[in-house]
Amino acid sequence: MSADIAIDLSDPTPPYEQLRRQLTTMIETGQLVAGQRLPPVRQLAKDLGLANGTVARTYQELEAAKLVETRRGGGTTVAAVPVPPARLARNRLESAAKAYADTARSLGFGAEEAHEALALVIR
Repeated sequence: MSADIAIDLSDPTPPYEQLRRQLTTMIETGQLVAGQRLPPVRQLAKDLGLANGTVARTYQELEAAKLVETRRGGGTTVAAVPVPPARLARNRLESAAKAYADTARSLGFGAEEAHEALALVIR
Protein backbone atom coordinates (compact mmCIF):
# COMPACT_ATOMS: atom_id res chain seq x y z
CA MET A 1 0.00 0.00 0.00
CA SER A 2 2.74 2.50 0.86
CA ALA A 3 4.02 2.14 -2.71
CA ASP A 4 0.80 3.87 -3.84
CA ILE A 5 1.46 6.92 -1.64
CA ALA A 6 3.75 9.81 -2.56
CA ILE A 7 4.67 12.61 -0.18
CA ASP A 8 6.07 15.73 -1.85
CA LEU A 9 8.23 17.58 0.67
CA SER A 10 8.46 20.59 -1.66
CA ASP A 11 4.65 20.96 -1.53
CA PRO A 12 3.52 23.62 0.97
CA THR A 13 0.81 21.22 2.14
CA PRO A 14 1.98 19.51 5.34
CA PRO A 15 2.92 15.82 4.94
CA TYR A 16 0.18 14.62 7.33
CA GLU A 17 -2.40 16.41 5.17
CA GLN A 18 -0.99 14.95 1.94
CA LEU A 19 -1.14 11.49 3.51
CA ARG A 20 -4.67 12.04 4.85
CA ARG A 21 -5.93 13.17 1.45
CA GLN A 22 -4.37 10.21 -0.33
CA LEU A 23 -5.69 7.65 2.16
CA THR A 24 -9.15 9.27 2.05
CA THR A 25 -9.17 9.01 -1.73
CA MET A 26 -8.04 5.37 -1.56
CA ILE A 27 -10.90 4.59 0.83
CA GLU A 28 -13.50 6.54 -1.17
CA THR A 29 -12.52 4.88 -4.45
CA GLY A 30 -12.44 1.37 -3.00
CA GLN A 31 -8.68 0.92 -3.30
CA LEU A 32 -8.83 0.28 0.43
CA VAL A 33 -11.87 -1.74 1.47
CA ALA A 34 -13.83 -2.08 4.71
CA GLY A 35 -11.95 -4.20 7.22
CA GLN A 36 -8.61 -3.86 5.45
CA ARG A 37 -5.74 -3.20 7.85
CA LEU A 38 -3.56 -0.17 7.38
CA PRO A 39 0.16 -0.55 8.06
CA PRO A 40 1.27 0.12 11.63
CA VAL A 41 2.24 3.75 12.26
CA ARG A 42 5.95 2.97 12.59
CA GLN A 43 6.05 0.88 9.43
CA LEU A 44 4.24 3.42 7.25
CA ALA A 45 6.36 6.25 8.67
CA LYS A 46 9.53 4.30 7.85
CA ASP A 47 8.30 3.41 4.35
CA LEU A 48 7.45 7.04 3.56
CA GLY A 49 10.38 8.66 5.38
CA LEU A 50 8.08 10.49 7.80
CA ALA A 51 8.05 10.91 11.56
CA ASN A 52 5.88 8.48 13.52
CA GLY A 53 3.86 11.43 14.84
CA THR A 54 3.00 12.53 11.31
CA VAL A 55 1.42 9.17 10.48
CA ALA A 56 -0.23 8.94 13.91
CA ARG A 57 -1.83 12.37 13.38
CA THR A 58 -3.12 11.26 9.98
CA TYR A 59 -4.64 8.09 11.45
CA GLN A 60 -6.27 10.15 14.24
CA GLU A 61 -7.84 12.51 11.70
CA LEU A 62 -9.10 9.60 9.60
CA GLU A 63 -10.59 8.05 12.72
CA ALA A 64 -12.29 11.35 13.64
CA ALA A 65 -13.79 11.38 10.13
CA LYS A 66 -15.07 7.81 10.72
CA LEU A 67 -13.05 6.47 7.79
CA VAL A 68 -10.93 4.12 9.91
CA GLU A 69 -11.19 2.38 13.27
CA THR A 70 -8.31 1.81 15.66
CA ARG A 71 -8.41 -1.00 18.17
CA ARG A 72 -5.79 -1.60 20.81
CA GLY A 73 -3.80 -4.62 19.71
CA GLY A 74 -5.80 -4.86 16.49
CA GLY A 75 -4.30 -2.02 14.54
CA THR A 76 -6.07 0.44 12.30
CA THR A 77 -8.59 -0.81 9.76
CA VAL A 78 -10.81 0.82 7.16
CA ALA A 79 -14.21 1.46 8.75
CA ALA A 80 -16.74 -1.31 8.19
CA VAL A 81 -19.68 1.07 8.30
CA PRO A 82 -19.99 2.87 4.99
CA VAL A 83 -19.61 6.61 5.27
CA PRO A 84 -22.63 8.45 3.82
CA PRO A 85 -21.84 10.06 0.44
CA ALA A 86 -22.72 13.50 1.82
CA ARG A 87 -20.15 13.04 4.59
CA LEU A 88 -17.51 11.89 2.09
CA ALA A 89 -18.24 14.91 -0.08
CA ARG A 90 -17.98 17.20 2.94
CA ASN A 91 -14.66 15.59 3.96
CA ARG A 92 -13.28 16.15 0.47
CA LEU A 93 -14.48 19.76 0.43
CA GLU A 94 -12.85 20.43 3.81
CA SER A 95 -9.65 18.79 2.63
CA ALA A 96 -9.57 20.94 -0.50
CA ALA A 97 -10.32 24.07 1.53
CA LYS A 98 -7.52 23.27 3.96
CA ALA A 99 -5.07 22.70 1.10
CA TYR A 100 -6.14 26.02 -0.44
CA ALA A 101 -5.67 27.84 2.86
CA ASP A 102 -2.23 26.26 3.37
CA THR A 103 -1.16 27.30 -0.12
CA ALA A 104 -2.48 30.85 0.30
CA ARG A 105 -0.63 31.18 3.63
CA SER A 106 2.60 29.80 2.17
CA LEU A 107 2.39 32.42 -0.59
CA GLY A 108 2.00 35.19 1.98
CA PHE A 109 -1.70 35.93 1.52
CA GLY A 110 -4.05 36.61 4.41
CA ALA A 111 -7.57 35.35 4.93
CA GLU A 112 -9.23 38.33 3.26
CA GLU A 113 -7.15 38.01 0.08
CA ALA A 114 -7.73 34.25 -0.01
CA HIS A 115 -11.50 34.77 0.36
CA GLU A 116 -11.50 37.34 -2.45
CA ALA A 117 -9.59 35.02 -4.79
CA LEU A 118 -11.93 32.14 -4.00
CA ALA A 119 -15.02 34.31 -4.53
CA LEU A 120 -13.78 35.24 -8.01
CA VAL A 121 -13.42 31.59 -8.98
CA ILE A 122 -16.70 30.34 -7.50
CA ARG A 123 -18.91 32.85 -9.33
